[in-house]
Amino acid sequence: MTARIREFLKQRTNDGPCLVLDLDVVRENYQNFARALPDTKVFYAVKANPAPEILKLLVGLGCCFDVASLAETEAVLAAGAPPERISYGNTIKKEREIATAFKLGVTLFAVDCEAEVEKVARAARGSRVICRIHCDGSGAEWPLSRKFGCEPVYAADILEFAHKQGLIPHGVSFHVGSQQHNIEAWDRALASTAAVFRACAERGIALTTVNLGGGFPARYVRKTPKLESYGKAIFRSLRKHFGNAVPETIVEPGRGLVGNAGMIEAEVVLIAKRSPEDEVRWVYLDIGKFHGLAETIDESIRYPIRTAKDRDETAPCIIAGPTCDSVDVLYEKTPYPLPVSLAIGDKVLIEAAGAYTATYSSVGFNGYPPLRQYVI
Repeated sequence: MTARIREFLKQRTNDGPCLVLDLDVVRENYQNFARALPDTKVFYAVKANPAPEILKLLVGLGCCFDVASLAETEAVLAAGAPPERISYGNTIKKEREIATAFKLGVTLFAVDCEAEVEKVARAARGSRVICRIHCDGSGAEWPLSRKFGCEPVYAADILEFAHKQGLIPHGVSFHVGSQQHNIEAWDRALASTAAVFRACAERGIALTTVNLGGGFPARYVRKTPKLESYGKAIFRSLRKHFGNAVPETIVEPGRGLVGNAGMIEAEVVLIAKRSPEDEVRWVYLDIGKFHGLAETIDESIRYPIRTAKDRDETAPCIIAGPTCDSVDVLYEKTPYPLPVSLAIGDKVLIEAAGAYTATYSSVGFNGYPPLRQYVI
Protein backbone atom coordinates (compact mmCIF):
# COMPACT_ATOMS: atom_id res chain seq x y z
CA MET A 1 0.00 0.00 0.00
CA THR A 2 1.33 3.40 -0.93
CA ALA A 3 1.20 6.31 1.49
CA ARG A 4 -1.25 8.07 -0.83
CA ILE A 5 -3.67 5.11 -0.82
CA ARG A 6 -3.34 4.75 2.97
CA GLU A 7 -4.21 8.41 3.48
CA PHE A 8 -7.14 8.21 1.04
CA LEU A 9 -8.65 5.22 2.87
CA LYS A 10 -8.31 7.03 6.20
CA GLN A 11 -10.41 9.90 4.83
CA ARG A 12 -12.93 7.75 2.95
CA THR A 13 -16.51 7.85 4.23
CA ASN A 14 -18.46 5.98 1.52
CA ASP A 15 -19.72 2.50 2.31
CA GLY A 16 -19.07 -0.62 0.24
CA PRO A 17 -16.00 -2.05 -1.45
CA CYS A 18 -13.81 0.23 -3.52
CA LEU A 19 -10.70 0.15 -5.66
CA VAL A 20 -8.12 2.89 -5.09
CA LEU A 21 -5.42 3.31 -7.73
CA ASP A 22 -2.26 5.41 -7.38
CA LEU A 23 -1.13 7.09 -10.61
CA ASP A 24 2.39 7.54 -9.27
CA VAL A 25 2.81 3.75 -9.40
CA VAL A 26 1.53 3.62 -12.98
CA ARG A 27 4.06 6.29 -13.97
CA GLU A 28 6.88 4.37 -12.32
CA ASN A 29 5.81 1.11 -14.00
CA TYR A 30 5.79 2.76 -17.43
CA GLN A 31 9.29 4.11 -16.86
CA ASN A 32 10.43 0.64 -15.80
CA PHE A 33 9.17 -0.82 -19.09
CA ALA A 34 10.99 1.89 -21.00
CA ARG A 35 14.24 0.95 -19.24
CA ALA A 36 13.82 -2.82 -19.46
CA LEU A 37 12.83 -2.79 -23.16
CA PRO A 38 14.45 0.43 -24.45
CA ASP A 39 13.96 -0.24 -28.18
CA THR A 40 10.37 -1.43 -27.84
CA LYS A 41 7.19 0.68 -28.05
CA VAL A 42 4.75 0.23 -25.18
CA PHE A 43 1.08 -0.23 -26.16
CA TYR A 44 -1.00 -0.21 -22.98
CA ALA A 45 -3.71 -2.91 -23.01
CA VAL A 46 -6.64 -0.63 -22.26
CA LYS A 47 -8.91 -3.52 -21.21
CA ALA A 48 -6.86 -3.91 -18.00
CA ASN A 49 -8.23 -0.62 -16.67
CA PRO A 50 -9.61 2.11 -18.97
CA ALA A 51 -9.93 4.81 -16.31
CA PRO A 52 -9.66 8.21 -18.05
CA GLU A 53 -7.04 9.37 -15.55
CA ILE A 54 -4.79 6.42 -16.44
CA LEU A 55 -5.19 6.99 -20.17
CA LYS A 56 -4.45 10.71 -19.86
CA LEU A 57 -1.31 10.04 -17.81
CA LEU A 58 -0.03 7.51 -20.33
CA VAL A 59 -0.77 9.80 -23.27
CA GLY A 60 1.43 12.42 -21.66
CA LEU A 61 4.21 9.88 -21.17
CA GLY A 62 4.20 9.03 -24.89
CA CYS A 63 2.56 5.62 -24.52
CA CYS A 64 0.69 3.86 -27.33
CA PHE A 65 -2.50 1.85 -26.83
CA ASP A 66 -3.89 -1.60 -27.61
CA VAL A 67 -7.68 -1.43 -27.87
CA ALA A 68 -10.27 -4.18 -28.14
CA SER A 69 -13.41 -2.21 -29.01
CA LEU A 70 -14.77 1.05 -30.37
CA ALA A 71 -15.50 2.27 -26.84
CA GLU A 72 -11.86 1.81 -25.88
CA THR A 73 -10.77 3.50 -29.11
CA GLU A 74 -12.95 6.53 -28.36
CA ALA A 75 -11.72 6.65 -24.76
CA VAL A 76 -8.08 6.74 -25.87
CA LEU A 77 -8.79 9.46 -28.42
CA ALA A 78 -10.70 11.44 -25.81
CA ALA A 79 -7.65 11.23 -23.55
CA GLY A 80 -5.64 13.02 -26.22
CA ALA A 81 -3.85 10.22 -28.06
CA PRO A 82 -3.53 10.56 -31.84
CA PRO A 83 -4.94 7.59 -33.80
CA GLU A 84 -1.42 6.71 -34.98
CA ARG A 85 -0.75 5.49 -31.44
CA ILE A 86 -3.61 2.96 -31.51
CA SER A 87 -3.53 -0.72 -32.43
CA TYR A 88 -6.90 -2.46 -32.73
CA GLY A 89 -5.66 -5.74 -31.31
CA ASN A 90 -8.90 -7.71 -31.01
CA THR A 91 -9.09 -10.31 -33.78
CA ILE A 92 -12.90 -10.53 -33.42
CA LYS A 93 -14.50 -7.37 -34.81
CA LYS A 94 -17.72 -6.43 -36.57
CA GLU A 95 -17.11 -4.91 -39.98
CA ARG A 96 -18.95 -1.73 -39.05
CA GLU A 97 -16.70 -1.37 -36.01
CA ILE A 98 -13.63 -1.63 -38.23
CA ALA A 99 -15.10 0.98 -40.55
CA THR A 100 -15.81 3.41 -37.71
CA ALA A 101 -12.33 2.94 -36.20
CA PHE A 102 -10.82 3.57 -39.63
CA LYS A 103 -12.84 6.80 -39.99
CA LEU A 104 -11.44 7.85 -36.60
CA GLY A 105 -7.94 7.41 -38.02
CA VAL A 106 -6.97 3.91 -36.82
CA THR A 107 -4.98 2.06 -39.48
CA LEU A 108 -3.45 -0.89 -37.59
CA PHE A 109 -5.58 -4.01 -37.09
CA ALA A 110 -4.95 -7.53 -35.84
CA VAL A 111 -6.23 -10.55 -37.76
CA ASP A 112 -5.88 -14.31 -37.43
CA CYS A 113 -7.91 -15.72 -40.31
CA GLU A 114 -8.86 -14.88 -43.90
CA ALA A 115 -12.45 -13.95 -42.98
CA GLU A 116 -11.17 -11.19 -40.69
CA VAL A 117 -8.78 -10.02 -43.42
CA GLU A 118 -11.72 -9.69 -45.80
CA LYS A 119 -13.61 -7.50 -43.31
CA VAL A 120 -10.61 -5.20 -42.81
CA ALA A 121 -10.02 -5.03 -46.58
CA ARG A 122 -13.60 -3.92 -47.21
CA ALA A 123 -13.89 -1.51 -44.27
CA ALA A 124 -10.37 -0.10 -43.98
CA ARG A 125 -8.61 -0.49 -47.30
CA GLY A 126 -4.89 0.22 -47.26
CA SER A 127 -4.55 -0.43 -43.53
CA ARG A 128 -1.72 -2.36 -41.92
CA VAL A 129 -2.47 -5.79 -40.51
CA ILE A 130 -0.65 -7.91 -37.96
CA CYS A 131 -1.35 -11.63 -37.97
CA ARG A 132 -1.74 -13.17 -34.55
CA ILE A 133 -0.34 -16.68 -34.14
CA HIS A 134 -1.15 -19.25 -31.50
CA CYS A 135 1.56 -20.08 -28.99
CA ASP A 136 2.04 -22.19 -25.91
CA GLY A 137 0.89 -20.41 -22.75
CA SER A 138 2.51 -22.75 -20.26
CA GLY A 139 3.90 -20.90 -17.26
CA ALA A 140 1.03 -18.39 -17.25
CA GLU A 141 -1.53 -18.16 -14.45
CA TRP A 142 -4.17 -16.92 -16.93
CA PRO A 143 -3.55 -18.73 -20.27
CA LEU A 144 -4.85 -17.17 -23.50
CA SER A 145 -4.52 -20.11 -25.89
CA ARG A 146 -7.10 -21.66 -28.24
CA LYS A 147 -9.49 -18.73 -28.70
CA PHE A 148 -7.03 -16.44 -30.49
CA GLY A 149 -4.35 -16.92 -33.11
CA CYS A 150 -3.87 -19.13 -36.14
CA GLU A 151 -1.39 -21.98 -36.21
CA PRO A 152 1.97 -20.42 -37.18
CA VAL A 153 2.26 -22.51 -40.35
CA TYR A 154 -0.77 -20.69 -41.82
CA ALA A 155 0.27 -17.13 -40.92
CA ALA A 156 2.21 -16.49 -44.13
CA ASP A 157 -0.82 -17.55 -46.20
CA ILE A 158 -3.03 -15.12 -44.28
CA LEU A 159 -0.56 -12.26 -44.68
CA GLU A 160 -0.15 -12.98 -48.39
CA PHE A 161 -3.94 -13.00 -48.73
CA ALA A 162 -4.03 -9.62 -46.95
CA HIS A 163 -1.49 -8.28 -49.46
CA LYS A 164 -3.64 -9.44 -52.37
CA GLN A 165 -6.65 -7.74 -50.77
CA GLY A 166 -4.91 -4.37 -50.80
CA LEU A 167 -3.74 -4.35 -47.19
CA ILE A 168 -0.21 -3.89 -45.87
CA PRO A 169 1.19 -6.98 -44.09
CA HIS A 170 2.87 -5.34 -41.12
CA GLY A 171 3.99 -8.13 -38.85
CA VAL A 172 3.20 -10.94 -36.44
CA SER A 173 1.78 -10.92 -32.92
CA PHE A 174 1.35 -13.48 -30.17
CA HIS A 175 0.56 -13.66 -26.47
CA VAL A 176 2.39 -16.01 -24.10
CA GLY A 177 -0.39 -15.87 -21.49
CA SER A 178 -1.25 -13.37 -18.81
CA GLN A 179 0.76 -13.39 -15.57
CA GLN A 180 3.59 -15.31 -17.23
CA HIS A 181 6.28 -16.46 -14.79
CA ASN A 182 8.64 -18.07 -17.30
CA ILE A 183 11.01 -15.41 -18.66
CA GLU A 184 11.92 -17.77 -21.53
CA ALA A 185 8.28 -18.15 -22.65
CA TRP A 186 8.82 -15.75 -25.55
CA ASP A 187 11.58 -17.86 -27.11
CA ARG A 188 9.45 -20.52 -28.80
CA ALA A 189 6.95 -17.92 -30.01
CA LEU A 190 9.77 -15.85 -31.50
CA ALA A 191 11.12 -18.94 -33.28
CA SER A 192 7.70 -19.38 -34.91
CA THR A 193 7.53 -15.66 -35.68
CA ALA A 194 10.94 -15.67 -37.38
CA ALA A 195 9.78 -18.59 -39.54
CA VAL A 196 6.75 -16.54 -40.64
CA PHE A 197 9.03 -13.60 -41.48
CA ARG A 198 11.18 -15.88 -43.65
CA ALA A 199 8.19 -17.46 -45.39
CA CYS A 200 6.77 -14.04 -46.20
CA ALA A 201 10.15 -12.81 -47.48
CA GLU A 202 10.25 -15.76 -49.88
CA ARG A 203 6.92 -14.52 -51.26
CA GLY A 204 8.21 -10.96 -51.66
CA ILE A 205 6.50 -9.65 -48.53
CA ALA A 206 8.71 -7.73 -46.10
CA LEU A 207 7.32 -7.72 -42.57
CA THR A 208 8.60 -5.07 -40.18
CA THR A 209 7.09 -5.58 -36.72
CA VAL A 210 6.79 -8.16 -33.98
CA ASN A 211 4.11 -7.62 -31.36
CA LEU A 212 5.43 -9.40 -28.27
CA GLY A 213 2.06 -9.13 -26.53
CA GLY A 214 1.63 -8.90 -22.79
CA GLY A 215 2.17 -11.44 -20.06
CA PHE A 216 4.40 -9.33 -17.82
CA PRO A 217 3.23 -10.13 -14.30
CA ALA A 218 2.04 -8.12 -11.36
CA ARG A 219 3.21 -9.20 -7.91
CA TYR A 220 0.51 -11.28 -6.22
CA VAL A 221 1.13 -13.99 -3.62
CA ARG A 222 3.69 -15.79 -5.77
CA LYS A 223 7.08 -14.16 -6.26
CA THR A 224 7.73 -12.95 -9.82
CA PRO A 225 10.97 -12.38 -11.76
CA LYS A 226 12.18 -8.81 -12.21
CA LEU A 227 11.08 -6.95 -15.33
CA GLU A 228 14.73 -6.54 -16.35
CA SER A 229 15.02 -10.34 -16.55
CA TYR A 230 12.16 -10.46 -19.04
CA GLY A 231 13.74 -7.71 -21.14
CA LYS A 232 17.11 -9.46 -21.30
CA ALA A 233 15.56 -12.85 -22.13
CA ILE A 234 13.41 -11.37 -24.90
CA PHE A 235 16.37 -9.53 -26.44
CA ARG A 236 18.45 -12.74 -26.38
CA SER A 237 15.68 -14.57 -28.22
CA LEU A 238 15.30 -11.79 -30.78
CA ARG A 239 19.02 -11.94 -31.59
CA LYS A 240 18.92 -15.74 -31.60
CA HIS A 241 16.10 -16.00 -34.13
CA PHE A 242 16.55 -12.83 -36.20
CA GLY A 243 20.30 -12.31 -36.04
CA ASN A 244 21.33 -8.75 -36.83
CA ALA A 245 18.04 -8.05 -38.62
CA VAL A 246 15.98 -7.57 -35.46
CA PRO A 247 12.57 -6.13 -36.43
CA GLU A 248 10.69 -3.34 -34.71
CA THR A 249 9.01 -4.59 -31.54
CA ILE A 250 6.06 -3.57 -29.44
CA VAL A 251 4.70 -4.87 -26.12
CA GLU A 252 1.17 -4.72 -24.74
CA PRO A 253 1.35 -4.71 -20.94
CA GLY A 254 -1.87 -4.30 -18.99
CA ARG A 255 -1.48 -6.04 -15.67
CA GLY A 256 2.22 -5.16 -15.60
CA LEU A 257 1.41 -1.45 -15.85
CA VAL A 258 -1.53 -1.06 -13.49
CA GLY A 259 -1.89 -4.24 -11.42
CA ASN A 260 0.22 -3.24 -8.44
CA ALA A 261 -1.05 0.35 -8.58
CA GLY A 262 -4.48 -0.52 -7.14
CA MET A 263 -5.88 -1.88 -3.90
CA ILE A 264 -9.41 -2.94 -2.99
CA GLU A 265 -10.82 -2.23 0.44
CA ALA A 266 -13.58 -4.69 1.35
CA GLU A 267 -15.46 -5.74 4.49
CA VAL A 268 -16.15 -9.05 6.20
CA VAL A 269 -19.92 -9.67 6.05
CA LEU A 270 -20.10 -13.07 7.71
CA ILE A 271 -17.88 -15.76 9.24
CA ALA A 272 -19.44 -19.22 9.56
CA LYS A 273 -18.80 -22.94 9.93
CA ARG A 274 -20.87 -25.63 8.24
CA SER A 275 -20.77 -27.80 11.36
CA PRO A 276 -19.27 -27.57 14.87
CA GLU A 277 -16.61 -30.09 13.84
CA ASP A 278 -15.60 -28.20 10.71
CA GLU A 279 -12.06 -26.86 11.04
CA VAL A 280 -12.31 -24.51 8.05
CA ARG A 281 -14.27 -21.29 8.40
CA TRP A 282 -16.18 -19.62 5.59
CA VAL A 283 -15.35 -15.92 5.35
CA TYR A 284 -17.80 -13.91 3.23
CA LEU A 285 -16.73 -10.52 1.88
CA ASP A 286 -18.84 -7.73 0.40
CA ILE A 287 -17.06 -8.28 -2.93
CA GLY A 288 -16.89 -11.43 -5.05
CA LYS A 289 -16.48 -12.82 -8.54
CA PHE A 290 -19.30 -10.70 -9.93
CA HIS A 291 -18.03 -7.43 -8.51
CA GLY A 292 -14.46 -7.35 -9.77
CA LEU A 293 -12.73 -10.56 -8.68
CA ALA A 294 -13.53 -12.65 -11.77
CA GLU A 295 -9.89 -13.67 -12.11
CA THR A 296 -10.27 -15.89 -9.06
CA ILE A 297 -12.03 -18.33 -11.43
CA ASP A 298 -10.27 -21.68 -10.95
CA GLU A 299 -8.25 -19.78 -8.33
CA SER A 300 -5.97 -18.66 -11.17
CA ILE A 301 -5.05 -15.34 -9.55
CA ARG A 302 -4.37 -15.38 -5.80
CA TYR A 303 -4.49 -11.83 -4.55
CA PRO A 304 -2.54 -10.87 -1.42
CA ILE A 305 -5.13 -10.18 1.30
CA ARG A 306 -4.13 -8.06 4.30
CA THR A 307 -5.95 -7.23 7.53
CA ALA A 308 -5.20 -5.15 10.62
CA LYS A 309 -4.84 -8.42 12.56
CA ASP A 310 -2.18 -10.11 10.44
CA ARG A 311 0.14 -10.55 13.45
CA ASP A 312 -2.42 -12.81 15.13
CA GLU A 313 -2.61 -16.59 14.74
CA THR A 314 -4.00 -17.67 11.37
CA ALA A 315 -6.08 -20.62 10.17
CA PRO A 316 -7.24 -21.75 6.71
CA CYS A 317 -10.47 -20.20 5.44
CA ILE A 318 -12.71 -20.51 2.44
CA ILE A 319 -13.31 -17.03 1.04
CA ALA A 320 -16.54 -16.24 -0.80
CA GLY A 321 -18.50 -13.30 -2.13
CA PRO A 322 -21.88 -12.02 -0.91
CA THR A 323 -24.22 -13.05 -3.74
CA CYS A 324 -26.81 -15.82 -3.89
CA ASP A 325 -24.82 -17.67 -6.55
CA SER A 326 -22.97 -20.82 -5.56
CA VAL A 327 -20.08 -20.12 -7.95
CA ASP A 328 -19.30 -16.91 -6.07
CA VAL A 329 -16.51 -18.61 -4.12
CA LEU A 330 -13.03 -17.14 -4.44
CA TYR A 331 -10.68 -19.59 -2.72
CA GLU A 332 -11.81 -23.08 -1.70
CA LYS A 333 -9.55 -25.64 -3.39
CA THR A 334 -6.62 -24.01 -1.60
CA PRO A 335 -8.01 -22.36 1.54
CA TYR A 336 -6.57 -18.98 2.44
CA PRO A 337 -4.82 -18.33 5.79
CA LEU A 338 -6.57 -15.51 7.66
CA PRO A 339 -6.35 -14.37 11.31
CA VAL A 340 -8.41 -16.43 13.77
CA SER A 341 -9.35 -13.12 15.40
CA LEU A 342 -10.91 -11.78 12.18
CA ALA A 343 -14.46 -10.59 12.90
CA ILE A 344 -17.59 -9.50 11.10
CA GLY A 345 -17.24 -5.85 10.10
CA ASP A 346 -13.44 -5.94 9.85
CA LYS A 347 -11.86 -4.40 6.76
CA VAL A 348 -9.65 -6.43 4.44
CA LEU A 349 -7.27 -5.06 1.83
CA ILE A 350 -6.92 -6.91 -1.48
CA GLU A 351 -3.59 -5.90 -3.00
CA ALA A 352 -2.41 -5.70 -6.63
CA ALA A 353 -6.00 -5.26 -7.78
CA GLY A 354 -5.52 -2.43 -10.30
CA ALA A 355 -6.01 -4.62 -13.37
CA TYR A 356 -9.03 -6.60 -14.54
CA THR A 357 -11.21 -5.77 -11.53
CA ALA A 358 -13.26 -2.61 -12.09
CA THR A 359 -13.91 -3.59 -15.71
CA TYR A 360 -15.00 -7.10 -14.72
CA SER A 361 -17.52 -5.79 -12.20
CA SER A 362 -21.15 -6.50 -13.08
CA VAL A 363 -23.66 -3.70 -13.60
CA GLY A 364 -25.93 -4.88 -10.80
CA PHE A 365 -26.07 -8.62 -10.19
CA ASN A 366 -28.13 -9.29 -7.05
CA GLY A 367 -28.61 -5.54 -6.78
CA TYR A 368 -25.00 -4.86 -5.84
CA PRO A 369 -23.58 -1.75 -7.54
CA PRO A 370 -20.45 -1.94 -9.73
CA LEU A 371 -17.11 -1.71 -7.97
CA ARG A 372 -16.42 1.95 -7.18
CA GLN A 373 -13.00 3.16 -8.35
CA TYR A 374 -10.96 6.14 -7.18
CA VAL A 375 -7.87 7.20 -9.11
CA ILE A 376 -5.53 9.42 -7.11
